[in-house]
Amino acid sequence: MPPIANGWRDHLRYRFENTLSKGAIAIIAWLAILSSTIVLLAALGLGLLRITPDPADPSAQFGWIEGGWQSLMHAMDPGTLAGDQGWALRILMLLVTVGGIFIVSMLIGTITSGLEARLAELRKGRSRVIETQHTLILGWSSKVYSIIGELLIANENQKKPRIVILADRDKVEMEDDIRAKFPSTRNTVVICRRGDPLDLDDLAVVDPHSARSIIILAPESENPDIHVIKSVMAVTNNPARKAEPYHIVAEIRDARNLEAAHLVGGDEAIFVRGEDLIARVTAQTCRQSGLSVVYTELLDFDGAEIYFKEEPGLVGKTYREVLGAFEESAVMGLMRASGEVLINPPMQTRIAAGDQVIAISEDDDTIVLSKSAAPVIDRRAIVNGAKTEAAPERTLLLGWNEKAEAIIQELDNYVAPGSEVVVLCQHDGARDALIAMSKRLSRQKVRFADGAITDRRTLDALKVQDFDHIILLSYTQLPVQEADAQTLISLLHLRNIAQASGKDMSIVSEMMDIKNRALAQVAQADDFIVSDKLASLMLSQLSENKALDKVFRQLFAAEGSEIYIRPIGQYVRPGVPVSFHTLLEAAALRGETALGYRLAAHSSDAAQGYGVKVNPVKSERLSFAVEDQIIVLAED
Repeated sequence: MPPIANGWRDHLRYRFENTLSKGAIAIIAWLAILSSTIVLLAALGLGLLRITPDPADPSAQFGWIEGGWQSLMHAMDPGTLAGDQGWALRILMLLVTVGGIFIVSMLIGTITSGLEARLAELRKGRSRVIETQHTLILGWSSKVYSIIGELLIANENQKKPRIVILADRDKVEMEDDIRAKFPSTRNTVVICRRGDPLDLDDLAVVDPHSARSIIILAPESENPDIHVIKSVMAVTNNPARKAEPYHIVAEIRDARNLEAAHLVGGDEAIFVRGEDLIARVTAQTCRQSGLSVVYTELLDFDGAEIYFKEEPGLVGKTYREVLGAFEESAVMGLMRASGEVLINPPMQTRIAAGDQVIAISEDDDTIVLSKSAAPVIDRRAIVNGAKTEAAPERTLLLGWNEKAEAIIQELDNYVAPGSEVVVLCQHDGARDALIAMSKRLSRQKVRFADGAITDRRTLDALKVQDFDHIILLSYTQLPVQEADAQTLISLLHLRNIAQASGKDMSIVSEMMDIKNRALAQVAQADDFIVSDKLASLMLSQLSENKALDKVFRQLFAAEGSEIYIRPIGQYVRPGVPVSFHTLLEAAALRGETALGYRLAAHSSDAAQGYGVKVNPVKSERLSFAVEDQIIVLAED
């Protein structure tokens, strides 16, 4: 078949179509050329035909410039036609006006279509973000709301803070969801963009190389850790990466993937295992009522937080002397100039040049050396009470999820030999897992009971009031609201049993959805863990300060110093007014660091933080009751 011959018309049509495919700008350009052609032809017609604006005066002809101007006015404004005189002028200008109407209509339609296309493009969230020193969040999960909430508080004293989010969700939907949670973002601007964090082109839209810190969330899907590790690689191995190290905080679900994650992230990334964190805190909290409130106080940005401060005036002093050096900050340890973190070091440890104090304070600018005279310590109020001897404990674990085994294993690090754990749940494989686990436990034995945690008869048969501690876990394989509903029902039964038996039971409960926290308070839960909330707090804190990772690793580990809540009568005499300086001295004599206290009178008052007061003003005097407790950092 012979080739088709293309004539000049075909070539012109082809080139014309190619220009139109370039969009609204090309169409507007063609309309401008067409309108200019009409105006020039009309001006040429006025001159050649010697048409005059006034038929009564044949000598008053249009000049070239005037003719062009009149043609342009008729093309733009149809009303100009009404003032024309003479049929020759009227007919010619009518043609110009009709052409102008046609062109203006197409111009309006083109501009409208172009604006709609532009708005649609903006809705897709594909425009490039031009920010520096912003906090970048890659990915989307239920934790994003808690993280944003904490960052809003942390940014209150910052100048023009920005939070940028890149996730594979509709930009407008993300903005609407955030606006529904936070009607006011205060001085922080939250910017959303749609894209895949694994795609280098999408990642370039949010400029990770200019970000102050990067938070990578694990998606709520299968194999989330693979997505997180590849996201870290997309930043650290980016061809356009910056020379300086990144500040990346990422979430990892499975401990088996930590080694690969560290190989990818190196020193630039910190990985948080939310489930491991929950297991550790739950094991510690269930044995000490109120401890979860202390941890929440330290992890969130609302209230006291952990800061690092280099104070040259303390060089050469001992750790004991430093404890009382700040009126409104509670010292908890030191960070050496080498980066080594010491939590509750020996009291005679000397401060060297370049060392930083690790302190709990309301803000970084409130860590100020006290200018008052040396504090007066009431040594007559200090007692050397004997520590309570550890006795075997019985723990009841209700429900089952992937954290259950880790919690039981962590409990084995704290309880006295001869302790027991009873697990009540309805979950396939739980019995076999406990049988295998019992071989690894050294201080406690495990017993399994098959039954529903919401069944009152089953709870009565177990005699739950006889247990020292109760841990209530969510069935994470169920929908979130259904799992939390079972937790709440079980909580109501437990509190009713406690009221009927007249015994105050120690209960730690886990909530999947932070919105159900208020309902848990209605059920009078004195201690509870909100899974997403706790992990979100950790991610937020580490995004602000990487050095906190070393502090948290020591605080939540079974080795070294940890936070304990102990009877106040072991340290000072109840009923005698003392300052917190006296409590510091009483704890220091035991090699411990006092951080605060808990008042039993407020132990059921959520508005009073369940009686927990971390970092009190040291000079204020207070008379403690026998039931009150002191919060300390200690080895055991």
